[in-house]
Amino acid sequence: MSITNMPTSNDACLSIVHSLMCHRQGAESETFAKRAIESLVKKLKEKKDELDSLITAITTNGAHPSKCVTIQRTLDGRLQVAGRKGFPHVIYTRLWRWPDLHKNELKHVKYCQFAFDLKCDNVCVNPYHYDRVVSPGIDLSSLTLTSTATSLGLMVKDEYDFDGQPQLPPMDGGHSIQTIQHPPSSRVGPPSEPFSTAGLLPLADARTTSAFPSISVGSGTPDYWCSTAYFEMDVQVGETFKVPSTCPVVTVDGYVDPSGGDRFCLGQLSNVHRTEAIERARLHIGKGIQLECKGEGDVWVRCHSDHAVFVQSYYLDREAGRAPGDAVHKIYPSVFDLHQCHRQMQQQAATAQAAAAAQAASIAGNISGPGSVGGIAPAISLSAAAGIGVDDLRRLCILRMSFVKGWGPDYPRTSIKETPCWIEIHLHRALQLLDEVLHTMPIADPQPLD
Repeated sequence: MSITNMPTSNDACLSIVHSLMCHRQGAESETFAKRAIESLVKKLKEKKDELDSLITAITTNGAHPSKCVTIQRTLDGRLQVAGRKGFPHVIYTRLWRWPDLHKNELKHVKYCQFAFDLKCDNVCVNPYHYDRVVSPGIDLSSLTLTSTATSLGLMVKDEYDFDGQPQLPPMDGGHSIQTIQHPPSSRVGPPSEPFSTAGLLPLADARTTSAFPSISVGSGTPDYWCSTAYFEMDVQVGETFKVPSTCPVVTVDGYVDPSGGDRFCLGQLSNVHRTEAIERARLHIGKGIQLECKGEGDVWVRCHSDHAVFVQSYYLDREAGRAPGDAVHKIYPSVFDLHQCHRQMQQQAATAQAAAAAQAASIAGNISGPGSVGGIAPAISLSAAAGIGVDDLRRLCILRMSFVKGWGPDYPRTSIKETPCWIEIHLHRALQLLDEVLHTMPIADPQPLD
């Protein structure tokens, strides 16, 4: 919006809110964003110069200098919006600049007189009075990763709120899974952070080298590159949808075309036990996702839905620097790398094999103490390594995606089986390679420790 067309503090609150909503980054739900902006505009209505500064800053993306935009500091320093509490400068900076911002990443600019950490009675919430920094104490895995694609689909929004109520995190703090937001495959307007224009595929060989054998080609290509099952809560609905290898691109959407082929239409599937909440969620699957098999078996995803897709993927765990199965990820263009999966299953199989041998030696009295597994996985305990089984390796070959609703500590649901509509994708080429790994390195049954 140009300066001449932007609203002023003399305009109605509704007009100002509408204009500012057009500049939000889209990570928060529309309901939350609207309430947060309405609350701020109403607080600033009596401070017209500050409201004008906010409008200028937001509508010009910080291109023009602006003054402090202040609200009164609360007793605990946090602001409550739509039932959620957070630091005010973080809330509005996430809203208009960096949707994946961590609260410890902000540093005020020198000319900001009412910055949050100055402990003044008023707090500046002008997003362009703060810079984003990464300090040594920040967990880098929680930050947005650099995108490797520039035009793959639509920016995904946060979890949709059907009832207009905020999504509150569960009270149980013991759950270890975390939600990590990955960058959208494209952005509307100029990006607030630089994005890589590198090639579309992340080449496994360029990232790491492995002492394990490379993927063999003798086993041939499977007839189907994946099979997809659709679930509502913990119940599979309909038959498993198989995608032939001659069809590398498949769409999973919420529509009703029964012809199959390259489309798995979830809208046509009936379930006599379907609840109203599930029905509401299904309405928002919309254009859904597009899965593409590239090369020998790498898998990429495009989100065409207006709402987020939440993914459980061992590849994304590694890209985010997390332990396998440790996180739930918002969409990221690439969700599966066949070479990485192959290396990981070889490493885990070798670890389990070595652990079984070490365990047997321990029982025989040849080594002292519980120890760990030699040079293969020194960070893994003997009992944990020996416990690696076929099911653990099979999980490397499976993707799980939930439409619209997320799970983990940021959401009321602790498991994907508590989400209203989700899919499980079995990748056949990866399973084929796993079969070869198990034949070359059979995993012995773990022996009990005394």
